[in-house]
Amino acid sequence: MFLIELTYIRDLAYIDSLLRAHNAFLQQHYDAGHFLFSGRKVPREGGLIVANFSSLQAAHEAIQQDPFYQYGAAEYRFIEFAPTRVHPDAQQQFEHVVNNN
Repeated sequence: MFLIELTYIRDLAYIDSLLRAHNAFLQQHYDAGHFLFSGRKVPREGGLIVANFSSLQAAHEAIQQDPFYQYGAAEYRFIEFAPTRVHPDAQQQFEHVVNNN
């Protein structure tokens, strides 16, 4: 599992011009089951994505399809982690990503 941090490197007007295409990219990965959560940082200087990919390489390959990446609007940081606990209310939904070792 990965926490992917986006940091904008262009002004917000440029970010906003790519937002529709970026949202379509996000939806594609939600539909595929790769993205679990995403949202803006506060203050609005980037965003975060919690993602479930089989490898760091797969995560990088997916992000290369993000318009923010393709048009040089954001930098990305990938943090891989192994979830070991989940809130009981979300257990059924996320049991496939929790490492029970």
